[in-house]
Amino acid sequence: MSTVEEILERVTFKDDGLLPAIIQEQSSKDVLMLGYMDAEALRRTLTEGRVTFWSRSRSEYWRKGDTSGHIQLVKGAALDCDGDTLLVTVEQHGPACHTGAHACFDVDPLEPTIGFAE
Repeated sequence: MSTVEEILERVTFKDDGLLPAIIQEQSSKDVLMLGYMDAEALRRTLTEGRVTFWSRSRSEYWRKGDTSGHIQLVKGAALDCDGDTLLVTVEQHGPACHTGAHACFDVDPLEPTIGFAE
């Protein structure tokens, strides 16, 4: 089992110091949302059991559900092959999207015109 420090050494943060984090619901496998973490947010997520993000717009940490009650309990985490994207598997309580939708990707499905298998 790796320590948090060993995990942080494997991460390739972007030039802005952030790591994209895809949040997936454990039970349904739905992709709920995308957020960003710096090293401290990742450390908190891995050690506290609740997903913590870095808010790019507010320049502060925020823990999902602290104001809405729609918490995300961490059930697993994995880095991609390049170490530059994180997948966090969660137990979601309530909607994940700030709009009240189950997932941030539910609201605007795109209708492809080309490029997809028929």
